[in-house]
Amino acid sequence: MQNLQPFHTFSLPVQAQKIVEITNIDQLKQQWAQCQATQQPIVLLGQGSNVLFLRDFQGVVLLNRLMGIQHTQDDNFHYLHVNGGENWHQLVTWSIQQGIGGLENLALIPGCAGSAPIQNIGAYGVEFKDVCDYVEVLNLSNHEIFRLTNAQCQFGYRDSIFKHAYATGYVIIAVGLKLCKAWRPVLKYGSLVELDKSAVSAQQIFDEVCAIRRSKLPDPAEFGNAGSFFKNPVVSQAEFARLQQDYPNMPHFPQADGTVKLAAGWLIDQCGLKGYQLGGAAVHQQQALVLINRDHATSSDIVELAHHIRQKVAQRFAVWLQPEVRFIGEYGEVNSEQAIA
Repeated sequence: MQNLQPFHTFSLPVQAQKIVEITNIDQLKQQWAQCQATQQPIVLLGQGSNVLFLRDFQGVVLLNRLMGIQHTQDDNFHYLHVNGGENWHQLVTWSIQQGIGGLENLALIPGCAGSAPIQNIGAYGVEFKDVCDYVEVLNLSNHEIFRLTNAQCQFGYRDSIFKHAYATGYVIIAVGLKLCKAWRPVLKYGSLVELDKSAVSAQQIFDEVCAIRRSKLPDPAEFGNAGSFFKNPVVSQAEFARLQQDYPNMPHFPQADGTVKLAAGWLIDQCGLKGYQLGGAAVHQQQALVLINRDHATSSDIVELAHHIRQKVAQRFAVWLQPEVRFIGEYGEVNSEQAIA
């Protein structure tokens, strides 16, 4: 067995049968074929920033280290072809340095480029789908490489086709980003609304987003965590009207389809759970949406804490939180909502 602790940001004491860094496509095909032949389960990891290993993994963990960025442009757009192993925040930083706007709201989201489409990552009013041109995928069973258009990716809130039809036997090897030269700032959330739309730069938004995230979110090097643990719940208009009667100041974000997104962190905070500790796991003191490995937590500490939070929020608001983090069992991904039910 090999130690997985350095390869996932929760930094839990779990192991895998084998860990392999993948630096090229041929190596990826070869490792997959070997695992198929020996019937070993496989997990593909980027930065390990959005996973919770429930126990030791009885298979091979492949680390996506496919690197490289290609930049082309025409009169109206910048086009970036980004290999899947590139660090997402470093990509955002690089794009700002090149004078390319459009990714600044997505600064400091942990993980790699190849993981971004799976979750349709998003922050401060921008989602991956807003900048995605295509996603390049390798079919591991027949070695075919193909591209899915933005529409074919079936992006939803923290959702995509990569959690469904392309969840197994496929790997994202690159993403294509399309960023408009006629840049427009997105200033819908948090302290960004106070910035001057007519004068603000992409660099200023980048700096502000980084400052906000650093003030609220713990450094994984200090306290292991996987960023936002729960999705922001989306409720019907009728359900929101019921809640608003009791909580007139409840933060809420109307969606295009008539539903209303609520702030999971606020719901958890209202239950008095900031700083709450269970075993070695705790709710972060500054941001209730983040669960941290405060003191040598085990996987079961995190699961029990998540269960407790989910029950408390449901008792008070009749809203059931769903994990945003992917749960990995002994042989592969498992249903996270069932795991904390």
